[in-house]
Amino acid sequence: MHLTAPATRRTGIRDTDGMAVASFILGLLGLLVLNLFLGPIAIVLASIALWRGTNRRGRALLGLGLGIADLAVLLAFMQADHTVSWSF
Repeated sequence: MHLTAPATRRTGIRDTDGMAVASFILGLLGLLVLNLFLGPIAIVLASIALWRGTNRRGRALLGLGLGIADLAVLLAFMQADHTVSWSF
């Protein structure tokens, strides 16, 4: 009986769950600050978590949606101000 295989699998799932939560948090923060950087990072983390089969699929999907929303907000403010940066 191999005891190392299930432990490795649990670590992998725990890592993907962490990626899903991190993508959600970074996507949420990206709506307020640094959306140019945090949006793409949230998208990448959510995509990797979904690809690896996370147990927190809902959070990964929210992180993906928020990452895309970060870039949409950036684009909207760029169109309105004709600049790359924006502030409140």
